[in-house]
Amino acid sequence: MPRVRVQQGELRLDGAPWWPAGLNAYQLGTNWAINRGCGAQVDLDTYFAALHPDSLTRFNAFEALATHRVTGARDWAPLDAVFAAAERHGQLLIPVLTAQDGACEDEQFKQYGWYTGGWRGPFAAWTAAATTRWHASPALAAWELVGEPEPGVCPGGDCAWNARTCPSDAAAVLRAFMDEAGEIVRANSPGTLITAGLLGGGQCGSAGAEYGLIAESPNVDIMQYHDYGADGVPLPGDQWNGLARRIKQAQAAGKPLLVGEIGQYSDQSPASLAQRAADIAHKIDGQRAAGTAGALLWAFVPDPRPGEQTYDIGPGDPLFTILVG
Repeated sequence: MPRVRVQQGELRLDGAPWWPAGLNAYQLGTNWAINRGCGAQVDLDTYFAALHPDSLTRFNAFEALATHRVTGARDWAPLDAVFAAAERHGQLLIPVLTAQDGACEDEQFKQYGWYTGGWRGPFAAWTAAATTRWHASPALAAWELVGEPEPGVCPGGDCAWNARTCPSDAAAVLRAFMDEAGEIVRANSPGTLITAGLLGGGQCGSAGAEYGLIAESPNVDIMQYHDYGADGVPLPGDQWNGLARRIKQAQAAGKPLLVGEIGQYSDQSPASLAQRAADIAHKIDGQRAAGTAGALLWAFVPDPRPGEQTYDIGPGDPLFTILVG
């Protein structure tokens, strides 16, 4: 029986109300001895031991990370290790099965054609394999099909955000994808929640009222919003695509809204880290009061870059002290 459920639009863990806080830690599946990696290698036990009990971590569970870098054969060990470590330390996970931008995979931005049918090839097979393998893990909180999905078109191969175009039926296409790909998850991991990893800021296929259409999918249980560029502001965005509206749209569909990424730059100096922690604490307090269902920060790395303005959250960052659900 899955440990995490939705009741009356709110998250429950083992039957009790749960407002998860935690981190994005996309690098957890990196193992240079086996796979091509995605960022630096992380000591999994050290990472999970540093979190408060029942914290939530969102991480990359891509097929490339379960593929041997030399032989090309399936090798589950690096991703199995993430689940095993989370279980040892009583932590929860959201595995992301692929990324919109193709990072750490084929490096190809997913376009309209992928959402209208291209996904039914290797990605469908990977979804079935992954959900079958880990469906019974007590660390599994929810599945995420695609990180930041949007079925746009890249004219002439230019996928810059201001060059992409958005077909008129993009929302219907994205909804159909969530419905149909979600069926694979339901078949292999019955009862486990599915989260739509939307950026939420008006992207192709989920702008304005279209966000509500995605929320109404029977194969979406948790909505998301990703929060950047509004340091210390609890409810960023405008009346059409801002977080306040997204909360209302999710609530109208009876779905909790997880702020799946909160990012603020820091140069790793003590003053900068302290200011970031204070800004994010204020933001999370305001978002929780407004009706969000949890918050995940972007992003843990084992090797933060001092002197550079980055989103890096390294070991011992003061942000660890505020991540209490």
